[in-house]
Amino acid sequence: MLECTFIQIPQVEQTHAVVLSKPAWMWGAEMGANDQGVCIGNEAVWTREPVAPGEALLGMDLVRLGLERGDSARAALTVITDLLGQHGQGGQCREDPEPFSYHNTFLLVDRHEAWVLETAGRLWVAQKVSEGVKNISNQLTISTEISAEHPELRSVAQAQGWWDGQGEFNFSQTFSPENPPARMELAKQRYKGGTALIQQHNGSMTAEAMMSILRDKPSGICMDSGGFCTTGSMVSVLPRDMNLPCIHFFTATPDPSRSIFKPFIFSDCPTRVLRVVSPQFGPDDPVRKQPRFQSRVDRRHDLYKAHQVALSNMESKPDEGLAVYDILRDLESQCLSEISAMLNGEIPGDELGDLFFDCVDTEIKFYQ
Repeated sequence: MLECTFIQIPQVEQTHAVVLSKPAWMWGAEMGANDQGVCIGNEAVWTREPVAPGEALLGMDLVRLGLERGDSARAALTVITDLLGQHGQGGQCREDPEPFSYHNTFLLVDRHEAWVLETAGRLWVAQKVSEGVKNISNQLTISTEISAEHPELRSVAQAQGWWDGQGEFNFSQTFSPENPPARMELAKQRYKGGTALIQQHNGSMTAEAMMSILRDKPSGICMDSGGFCTTGSMVSVLPRDMNLPCIHFFTATPDPSRSIFKPFIFSDCPTRVLRVVSPQFGPDDPVRKQPRFQSRVDRRHDLYKAHQVALSNMESKPDEGLAVYDILRDLESQCLSEISAMLNGEIPGDELGDLFFDCVDTEIKFYQ
């Protein structure tokens, strides 16, 4: 059996290697990639279908399961929808005793195609993205361009009186809640802002351009207000040429406008980067004890701690702090140049297997 955040499910015979950006308290992940070139991220959504009470799989568990078990974006989508049908989704979605649960929307990509998967309880709908650009946020975005769906999706909508069965079926129109939570309303502006920013680079998107979008504050993509701060950020480059490796850039620290992206490449013998792995608390973890979330533990990893101290110094000594950040941004630019040279065949890819380890190590040293 496999121990997920709240429930156990049967394990499969074989899983893929994964790299994850995850909330430290849970088993699942916000986003990540596997060694097959599949990347998945998710967002919270609320729908007309009520969130089921009790504990099931979290959307973030499904991100990790899709990566561990799917060798393509389409295969990962099937993994997630099958697990939804078997186990459902639900459970506490933040490290706090105050209830907070939601449904999920997913972005799944590989070297050749992309999919958006949107869910309402055990129901789901998917859209294949075959050209252009696409973003998701805290809302339903699939309307009538449906590529695959749960077999009972439309009959449930009719039975509930949400759709009359006439004309074209519009998923977002049918399943969006009549009184959406404030967070879902606020996300509309962020979704529009994100769409406008990525459309500016349609056909010419680069890792640098994506990083600049994730650092954009006016659009709300990079949040640091209203009690929310953008946490870890990730950008992946997935070459269509199978002879070239996929590159996954992670900040591993919050607020990308004050963090740097460090490249990770899957290799046969990767060096474990323990300085970005949060401490484990075993059976004493407040997540494991019943009732859950009754106390707090310090889950910060080494890089996070060093980064927080550096941010504090930036505020108290802005000139010094800015100088360190400029040096680190130069390090990021240098990594991007090396990756570009590798993708162009100028330097061998096997020399870059420990680049993430080296970058994390260097970043901590600069903070110290």
